[in-house]
Amino acid sequence: MSRFVEPVTLTGAQWVSLEPLHRSHVPEIAAAAADVGELWFTSAPTPETAAAWVSRMQAMQDADEGVTYVIRRRADGLVVGSSSLFHVDAANRRLEIGHTWHAAAARRTGVNTEAKLVLLTHAFDELGCVAVEFRTHFFNQVSRAAIERLGAKLDGVLRSHQLLPDGSRRDTVVYSILDIEWPAVRNNLTFRLRRHS
Repeated sequence: MSRFVEPVTLTGAQWVSLEPLHRSHVPEIAAAAADVGELWFTSAPTPETAAAWVSRMQAMQDADEGVTYVIRRRADGLVVGSSSLFHVDAANRRLEIGHTWHAAAARRTGVNTEAKLVLLTHAFDELGCVAVEFRTHFFNQVSRAAIERLGAKLDGVLRSHQLLPDGSRRDTVVYSILDIEWPAVRNNLTFRLRRHS
């Protein structure tokens, strides 16, 4: 049985190259994680947890439950973050893009926009997805705004969706982009990238 989502390298036109995560990336993940800052509402690794984080993401990939990518900035070759294709539902041609984090040095550049363009192009044009989801913590206003700028539509809020390690409960905000919306979303992302050039 073949995998719906294969671990392949994806390359943008200017800003990023996305490489399937490998255990050899631990030092680069630790270095990038040192520049993330404190974000209590997300699961970005820290330099101290980088090895465990890579092992957890690699286990997901090994179990054919998705693919995690390191985001490498093409200008200098540095790993500046990560994003995953996961919650793969091959029978219904759906998946989620998430587990995304970026080093502070990559924020407010074309890195996130082009990474999302590359991942969405792969999902819709190569895998034939009919829908791609994005989920985030209710309190992660920065992520919610970024997802909405992509052109994703709000599907709803899953209340008390997850129990977090600190004992709090996460309300999860769910967004999606449908295949019929993809051409307009692609045009929007391409336009935004031209402004970063």
